[in-house]
Amino acid sequence: MAASVERVIRVGIIGAGEVAQTIHLPTLQLLSHKYKVTALSDVSKLSLEHCGRKFDLSSDRLHENSLDLVKRDDVDLVVILSADEYHTSLVVQAADAGKHMLIEKPMALTHDDADAIIASQKRNNVVIFVGYMRRYAPAFLEAVKIVRNMKKIDYASVRDIIGTNKIFVDQSGTFPLRFDDFSPELNNDRLQRAQAISEAALGAQRAKDPSSVFTYRFLGSLGSHDLSAMRELLGSPKRCIGAGKNSDGMFITALFEYDGFVATYETGIDNVGKFDAHLEVHGDGKRVKVTYDTPFVKGLPITLTVLESNPDGHFQERIVRPTYQDAYTCEYESLYDSIVNGSPVKTTPEDAKEDLKIFSQVIDALYPLAG
Repeated sequence: MAASVERVIRVGIIGAGEVAQTIHLPTLQLLSHKYKVTALSDVSKLSLEHCGRKFDLSSDRLHENSLDLVKRDDVDLVVILSADEYHTSLVVQAADAGKHMLIEKPMALTHDDADAIIASQKRNNVVIFVGYMRRYAPAFLEAVKIVRNMKKIDYASVRDIIGTNKIFVDQSGTFPLRFDDFSPELNNDRLQRAQAISEAALGAQRAKDPSSVFTYRFLGSLGSHDLSAMRELLGSPKRCIGAGKNSDGMFITALFEYDGFVATYETGIDNVGKFDAHLEVHGDGKRVKVTYDTPFVKGLPITLTVLESNPDGHFQERIVRPTYQDAYTCEYESLYDSIVNGSPVKTTPEDAKEDLKIFSQVIDALYPLAG
């Protein structure tokens, strides 16, 4: 019997930088039975040319202007991997062109921008899928089932202390190239957008403080992975009881209050080649832990560990590795099901907007306003 032929979704990617070269373009090539990249856009001409050669995209499929990409008839899905400052305008542009979207986190950094994205989705009835890939890992999904069935949670911890991306990317075997052929006008435009985001998100007083701006953007980048997963596992916290950071802001510790328990959050980036990331929940006489490894090296396992006593009262430890399939592939498979079969999207724009509330809780704890 011949294999059934699946619909192939045609993909246009905006942003041809490191994450596109190391993760999205290779992953989509391996998912060629479900996806086909038909266009690529970036403000760097050199990056476009490099990716065109490496991923077999002809020059007529390469665009320096994103509008040329979203207007193409052979693009069903737009994957937005651009700088954070451009996410909202690109999402609205693509939605108004009737395209479905995957947008890398953080979706947006202000409530107004998040609302604009939500409105564009409703106005155009398209799928907008926010790329919280860790939340699609089977080990995480198994942990969610266990934790949601707990009658009582005693404590939770979230940790994400890792080496710089470069440490892992340089060993990934994907050989990305980095380019800086950007005009001064583009650089200035990005800086102006960043300043506007800071003022809208933090207020005029905090936006003048480089430390608070850095912390907010840090929470939006690395922090959104952890805090989004924390929300799905535990729900949103009632408040941030307190927080602290080191002198340069690269390490943050926060304590969140939930009903009947607290959760600690530790995050930081150093120059050690170790990816130390997990979520762990203590409750109902067991400890449930999801452990992540770097996503830049394909196929490293994400595991679930359960510590508890067996019916005889003996301690037991179970380590579950549901699959070697990476979280990005799992994410793209879920997205495919949403576009083709209409299955509900979990990581919606409305869901992503909830992260902004937690960012604000941490900022308020770290940088209390005078008076």
